[in-house]
Amino acid sequence: MWLAPQQFQENLDFPVRRVREVEAQPDINRVLGVSPCFTGRRESSKGNSYLIEVEVEETVVNLQPDFPALASTDARTAIVTCRSAHRDYDFVSRFFAPAIGINEDPVTGSAHCYLAPYWAEKLGKSDLIGFQASRRSGLVGCRLDGETVHLRGKAVTVIKGQVLSLPSDTPAA
Repeated sequence: MWLAPQQFQENLDFPVRRVREVEAQPDINRVLGVSPCFTGRRESSKGNSYLIEVEVEETVVNLQPDFPALASTDARTAIVTCRSAHRDYDFVSRFFAPAIGINEDPVTGSAHCYLAPYWAEKLGKSDLIGFQASRRSGLVGCRLDGETVHLRGKAVTVIKGQVLSLPSDTPAA
């Protein structure tokens, strides 16, 4: 079910981000307080991003990570997720990135670039609704289209800008 425009005001398109399954990471699991049924990792020059699936939705909702300890692991970011027990959304998640100064991001578009392909494959559908269960929380509509994730959600504009080009007769610096 792709969410109707009146339900969500903003639309964004991002590239898919996939993880590769790896062995459970005891240090990360300990500081998150989870026993995962799946651990995936995406390595980059900026650091490792982890996608960790747990069996029970309440585990995700009730997480109380040790943020300083998580920042000292090799995790640049960590997403903890679970299939939803609710009819209103397909999966639930939380996003942590204390290594880059963000203990928990309340609703994270970039996390859904990992979550959409992961859950699309597991659930056998390309239109999904995710619930990010932070203290502020939010719903994110996801549509997987090849190597693109289309995200829909309510958004608040916090800054606007305008990029101006130089007039054609102005020499470049």
